[in-house]
Amino acid sequence: MMPTSIAELEASALLLAPEDRAHLADRLLASLSSDSDLDDAWSAEAERRLSELESGSVIGVPIADAIARARNAIK
Repeated sequence: MMPTSIAELEASALLLAPEDRAHLADRLLASLSSDSDLDDAWSAEAERRLSELESGSVIGVPIADAIARARNAIK
């Protein structure tokens, strides 16, 4: 049965696995954009960054470190 309210929909979505929630969030955000050039540019950027990580030409930063840096930057 489909959730009938935003609260029920949100509660159902939060029960999904993290990967599924990320996929759903991506699909929802994409549905808000009407600029296909911008969407294409973001896709190309994501692919470029993934290639750099996979090739080893850049080293990823642990999420905890990235969050700490962001928090420090806005203090």
